[in-house]
Amino acid sequence: MFIFEDGKMVRNENISIKDNKKQIIFTSPKNKELLKWLNSKNLPEYFFEDITNEDQSVAYDDWGDLKLITIKYIFFEEDEFLLYDEENISLLKFEDKLIFLNENRDVVVEISKKFEKRMKKLESINGAIYKILDILVDNAMLMVDVIDESLESLEDDILYGEIEEEEVQKNIYNTRRTLNKIAKLFIQETDIINKIYHDFTQKEKKELKYEFVDLKEHAKFLINESKTLLDRTGYLLNVHMGIMSNKMNQAMQRLAGISIIFMPLTFIVGNYGMNFDNMPELHSKYGYFFVTAINIIVAGAIFVWLKRKKWI
Repeated sequence: MFIFEDGKMVRNENISIKDNKKQIIFTSPKNKELLKWLNSKNLPEYFFEDITNEDQSVAYDDWGDLKLITIKYIFFEEDEFLLYDEENISLLKFEDKLIFLNENRDVVVEISKKFEKRMKKLESINGAIYKILDILVDNAMLMVDVIDESLESLEDDILYGEIEEEEVQKNIYNTRRTLNKIAKLFIQETDIINKIYHDFTQKEKKELKYEFVDLKEHAKFLINESKTLLDRTGYLLNVHMGIMSNKMNQAMQRLAGISIIFMPLTFIVGNYGMNFDNMPELHSKYGYFFVTAINIIVAGAIFVWLKRKKWI
């Protein structure tokens, strides 16, 4: 458990949660101290199901004195190129507390450290909500930047043939799936950001107006950039298919060229395979060498002609 209070972050699994004191808490939804404290608030059973359900969708639930904000932490899978994955984050907002919940300890540590760097002084719970949302949005923007750079590298690999066809299709599929999810997610999260802001008092709205405008602008950028990069993956797929089609045409052209070389040879050999009695060449001393020479000359002439035409 990490608790931010009095301008500093304290790490201890047994820290007590103090009533009537501003605290930002980062922990797991299964933390015993936290569950004990939440149970004292007489919350219904399905509330605890909501904060532990990994399939919970993005949402903003008003429970009176408690606001439950469900958002997503997004990241790339380690074993797949640019493939998106996500984890639930629950933010419990009380009058004097904000509780950040996530099952993954690494995520809790990462976000708490970034929060500590950005939040020098705890002035308001709503300000802390903004900081956490800003961290998550910045993380998504970093992912989009990585996708942009990766698509540039992928384009070079496709143009210069430095990547296998199956790998290209898999990478483009993963990228399109990730971009679709990011765009969809931030359409939902823009709505959540609006709901959070509109629930503030007039004074709080005035204090955090530009911060939340900035958040919405970044979310809008992520949606538009994801759609732009999605179009780019379509272009890359068309380029890849065009290159593959061109390679196939070249292969068919070579096969056609080889067929053209052997067509007259087959005709000549077929003529001399008919075994008519009145075929003087069959009894000629140099007949075999004469026909062989003709075959070589004809094949060589056709080969030179096809080479000039760049068919082979």
